[in-house]
Amino acid sequence: MTLILRAKSPADLLAAVPVALGFEPSDSIVMLTFGGSTAFHARIDLPPSGDLDTVGQIARSLLEPCRRHGVQQVVLVLYDADARRGRQVSRRLGRAFERARIEVIECLRVHDGRWFSADGLRPGVPAWGVAYDTSTHPFRAQAVMEGYVTLGSRAELAAGIAADPEAVAAVAAARGGAVLLAPGELAELCARHADEGTVPSAAEAVAILMTVQIGVLRDAAWAVLERDQAERHAALWCDLVRRAPEDLLPSAASVLGFLAWLQGHGALAWCAIDRCLDVDPEHSLGTLVAHLLEGAVPPASWASMRASVLAELDEAG
Repeated sequence: MTLILRAKSPADLLAAVPVALGFEPSDSIVMLTFGGSTAFHARIDLPPSGDLDTVGQIARSLLEPCRRHGVQQVVLVLYDADARRGRQVSRRLGRAFERARIEVIECLRVHDGRWFSADGLRPGVPAWGVAYDTSTHPFRAQAVMEGYVTLGSRAELAAGIAADPEAVAAVAAARGGAVLLAPGELAELCARHADEGTVPSAAEAVAILMTVQIGVLRDAAWAVLERDQAERHAALWCDLVRRAPEDLLPSAASVLGFLAWLQGHGALAWCAIDRCLDVDPEHSLGTLVAHLLEGAVPPASWASMRASVLAELDEAG
């Protein structure tokens, strides 16, 4: 399901951002896109004050998917208490987008419940900014009605898949008698718990976590799935990621990252992939999902991608 929000003012745009991201951003640059082959959004950490080299890197990171998808217009929002940095960053980004012939419709800076003209060039905006409140905006109510959850921060989202020490210890204790599952067994066990909304036992969890360490077996946990299954399976893998010992974490986190991307939850996908690559920077599936996210590849493309992935798996035997 796609949530459609029609923004007509800066207040509307600012209310749309946390709904699109799934959390209230801070110390961030957020980009919303319009007019391309697919609409997408992106969030990047603010650079250190005065670090113009990093601003250039940020511009390149934002422009690459814009060019790929033929984006015509963007909105940039800087969540930044530093007005001077906001002007520097917004003007440099504005010049980069202008060179790429992409119109910046709005460039806003947000701080402490007020929005400002980020580059100082928007007429009619007072120096003290304009008050706004996303919590009471109709977009928030619409999102709730349609089942979208907005958390207070990205840290709160990341905490939802952080390690649970007691659960990790229970899985580690069950490790001695664990055996690897055949691909069909792995797919069946995951499907049963995902469909029933149940939690694997410690013995089942360690069997799943050990099996997905092997790439050709791991594929049965993600490559066979379709988009309408992603949300149920992502809930299962959120639990498994929280219970995974560190050496078993990367593969579990990469599967969760893929499933989160597949259901259109990019922020959760990045949190999962960050956990994966922090432990194993060259993890194959984790790297693949990172490329999907960096390229703003839409989940709808999985239908065609899935056919080629399954064909490759069939050839591999």
